[in-house]
Amino acid sequence: MPAESYDIVVVGGGTGGAFAAATAAVAGVDVALLERKSEAEAGHIACGDAIKGKSTFPEVIDLDYLRDESFVNQSIRRAVFENPKGGDVEVEFGSPGAVLDRKRYGEVLLEEADRVGADLHFDTVVTDVRQDDDGYVRGVEAIREDEPRTYEADVTIDCAGALSLLQDKTTFDGTHFDTNVSYSQFCSAYREVVETRDPVDWSDAIVFKPTEELGYLWYFPRTDREINVGLGFQMNKDPMKLVDVLKRDLRNKAEFAGATVLDKLGAALPTRRPYDSAVANGFLAAGDAAGHVNPTTGGGIPGAAFAGHRAARRAVEAIADGDVSEAALWGYNRDVMTDFGKEFAAVDLYNVWGGAHDVDELTDVVGALPGQQLADALSSGESSMSLRLKLRTIARTVGHWDTLYEAYKVSKRARSLKEHYLAYPERPDAFETWQSTRDAIMDEVYAISGADPKY
Repeated sequence: MPAESYDIVVVGGGTGGAFAAATAAVAGVDVALLERKSEAEAGHIACGDAIKGKSTFPEVIDLDYLRDESFVNQSIRRAVFENPKGGDVEVEFGSPGAVLDRKRYGEVLLEEADRVGADLHFDTVVTDVRQDDDGYVRGVEAIREDEPRTYEADVTIDCAGALSLLQDKTTFDGTHFDTNVSYSQFCSAYREVVETRDPVDWSDAIVFKPTEELGYLWYFPRTDREINVGLGFQMNKDPMKLVDVLKRDLRNKAEFAGATVLDKLGAALPTRRPYDSAVANGFLAAGDAAGHVNPTTGGGIPGAAFAGHRAARRAVEAIADGDVSEAALWGYNRDVMTDFGKEFAAVDLYNVWGGAHDVDELTDVVGALPGQQLADALSSGESSMSLRLKLRTIARTVGHWDTLYEAYKVSKRARSLKEHYLAYPERPDAFETWQSTRDAIMDEVYAISGADPKY
């Protein structure tokens, strides 16, 4: 069967893949999006579904249509961190967030990618990459509707999710693509969409609760009766029986008595910093496939949308210039690292630090922190507080001052790390020097926390 030829092939029809394909199509290049699921099942992904709003997304599709179709709760005004020992922490949002109908959201993204000119290929399972003798990725091999297919492309964009097959099949010798990836940097997650008999009185809040093994439960209301509930645990910890833990917590909440499960799904998610480099010759990775996820919450929709968009923009520029080498695509790394990448890398330090401590102790410390400072640390890696708040926090953490002081020292390293990511090199030849300085900051965090190296 003859090969199908495109300028760009995008593998994976999630957030990153849809925005990559739409961005390329809008730019006028020939792009195919390959999705392993059927058209009916595409968009059905395990996810917490909470976002800030439509401003989260690049304007290459009809964002008003996306909002109207899939933003089922646009009145999220606060986050609640449940403390099993009492004393919940609440944070008010400056502007309301939203909870999605994740399947409809995914369907709309694919509809829009198709509308702006991308070729969508459902029921297409990628089995291998095409790589020439010079190490350039030139497309992929796949099975579509039980028939072998060859897709040739100048650039391949990997949006195939956590622990991507494409990266297993690609030889990255001679490039700086991050292969320092292991299962211990990921989490296993499970979620259900549950319908309660009566409306809950917290439909304006997203709710988090810690679990064993540095995991957490979430309760995200899609409506006042339809709740996305789920949990995850990190794979460097002892395995957790996810379904049993979730069911036990639901049984302890009166509002879920007699509730009906509408949908259930599991997934693996990165809980690591973004890949140090997500480009190689003729190849870019975005979204979960490049660790573009908040390492403490697993939230990845905004990062995937931005990354897919910028990956496609850089690919289009490189194709126009006739050079799709690692060096020509390198600007994509800097796009990511100087934007949300620096935030996620800083947050990862708290993930490292937290993994070295007992959950009960962390719960005591977190319960004593002012809500906004906790939210800032978990979302951007930095927080600050007045002298009055510092003194109040110290008074409420008697018996845990060593741990609190560790957290303070980690916060200083997080600030330094963000500054260092702003200096991400513009060329590959400066990469190893940048990486060495970053690793020195990580070594300080390992020494402070007593944690085993994560990378």
